[in-house]
Amino acid sequence: MVRLLARFVGVSQRIQLANALPQAYRDILALHTTVEKAAADAGLDPRLIELVKIRASQLNGCAFCLDMHAREARKLGEDERRIYLLDAWRETDLYTDAERAALALTEAMTTLPSTRDVPDDVYRQALEVFTEEQYTAVAWAAAVINAFNRLGVTSRKPLPRT
Repeated sequence: MVRLLARFVGVSQRIQLANALPQAYRDILALHTTVEKAAADAGLDPRLIELVKIRASQLNGCAFCLDMHAREARKLGEDERRIYLLDAWRETDLYTDAERAALALTEAMTTLPSTRDVPDDVYRQALEVFTEEQYTAVAWAAAVINAFNRLGVTSRKPLPRT
């Protein structure tokens, strides 16, 4: 019993939830694909969506997702400086109005457990720069990355070797 318990509470010995219920993980991957397509169909820059994923992952402390989405953002041509400064996006002029609206919405949605609200000003700011389809895609992207973050953090999903 002690050996079994030690296996599940150790840092590197957590149950990998994606592997433990593979159909559910495939379903969330399918949802992710649907949201990515909606974002593309709405004309959103894929780099904006990656910034959303990185910011939520920063707030949730998901190392696996941070690593993956920073890499993906770089592959899409995102500037390293903007990735490094994302945690302080309000303090710089490096981000567009649309990116600022997406980041504010992402932060509000990610911190719902403590704030229990997406403030009206955040909602209005997003509607000023996004169409309904774009707003919907950004909100869904934030929701999906938060789900992935919760699985990754709970499992302490290990980083890839390279």
